[in-house]
Parts: sequence; C-alpha cells; structure tokens
Amino acid sequence: MLVMLFMVAVATWVFVWSSDRDIEETAGIPLNDEEPEEKPDAI
Repeated sequence: MLVMLFMVAVATWVFVWSSDRDIEETAGIPLNDEEPEEKPDAI
C-alpha cells in the first residue's frame, strides 16, 4: 500500500509541477525510440 501511495504521489507531483510540453515529450519517448529500418544495399 505504501508503494502505491508513493507512486500516486510521484505521478501527481510530476503532473502538477511539469509543463505540458515536458509531459508530452516524456510520453513520446517509447514511441520515438526506434531507429528507422534501412534497406540493405543491392549487390
């Protein structure tokens, strides 16, 4: 229960004190972490 309370407190603190731009950038990290696939050169 204490861990859940701590995580809720951290999430609330982040959303209250962070700007919307920072929150959007952080939320997009998992979506933007892959490098584009490069096609191998034809021989």
